[in-house]
Amino acid sequence: MSLAPLLAGTVIPAHPLALTADRTLDERRQRALTRYYLAAGAGGLAVGVHTTQFAIREAGLLRPVLELAAETAAESRRADIVLVAGACGPTGQAVAEARLAAELGYDAVLLSPVVPGASEAELLDRARAVGEVLPVIGFYLQRAIGGPELSRDFWRALADQPSTAAVKVAPFDRYRTLEVAHGVAAADRRDEVALYTGNDDHIIGDLLASLPGGLRFRGGLLGQWAVWTRAAVAMFERLRRDPGDLAAKAEQLTDANAAVFDALNGFAGCIAGVHEVLRRQGLLAGTWCLDPDEGLSPGQAEELTRVAAAYPWLTDDDFVAEHLDDWLA
Repeated sequence: MSLAPLLAGTVIPAHPLALTADRTLDERRQRALTRYYLAAGAGGLAVGVHTTQFAIREAGLLRPVLELAAETAAESRRADIVLVAGACGPTGQAVAEARLAAELGYDAVLLSPVVPGASEAELLDRARAVGEVLPVIGFYLQRAIGGPELSRDFWRALADQPSTAAVKVAPFDRYRTLEVAHGVAAADRRDEVALYTGNDDHIIGDLLASLPGGLRFRGGLLGQWAVWTRAAVAMFERLRRDPGDLAAKAEQLTDANAAVFDALNGFAGCIAGVHEVLRRQGLLAGTWCLDPDEGLSPGQAEELTRVAAAYPWLTDDDFVAEHLDDWLA
């Protein structure tokens, strides 16, 4: 498929993992999640990423999960879906995961920057090797969950690699967000690389921002958009067409994200928070994670109830209720 939708800008949810109570893959609900995102109007799916749980690799679930999403997306007959596969680990592992994604029909690789001890030069060599298999989406990951600090020279060099299609900017830090923008703006290929916000704490602000060199965020690749996705698509379309009063609601979305991602507890319940929203809607049967010690933090469920009631424009419960039986069929 062409990368045109990615370059034009779109909504890309980070796909969660549906598990049974005994922590095995729930294929029926995994497919239902994919159908939900596509029906909600998402322009892409990111699978095998942090929200999917990196531990799918040790659990032997990477291929099945990538395969299910690709098969279900093909059923939709939508030609404009961008399939993004997460890849991580040292060069050999990342290249092997990119080859698997290519075999299954994915369009690009979101390349985790977490390689302990690797220099910026080594990370660039790794991205170049992965880019020989599939186009690369660079990734600035927040330090709270292991992301390294990377310079603007790194981002300029990455943007100038011919295989780099986009960069997901997710340091949850305004200074480091600007470092990425400065780097990409200085690159010869600056107009060929799409910036995507991954700053779940600053989504509206990022999508409205005028960045260094006149760059803008073209879309979002977000864990936050794994929930209430129909409302997220409507918001994104409105931001591109006529933002109206959405700038004034930016902090409401940040407040909601704090509950979903469990920001007050160092993001300990971020995956379980996504699961809990989807469980309440009937898309998931529970909040189980591969790690049995990972779950909602004390008070997080009450916070989710509070933000859903306070900001109904952010939710899509009626949409899900109307179509849930079809997606689960």
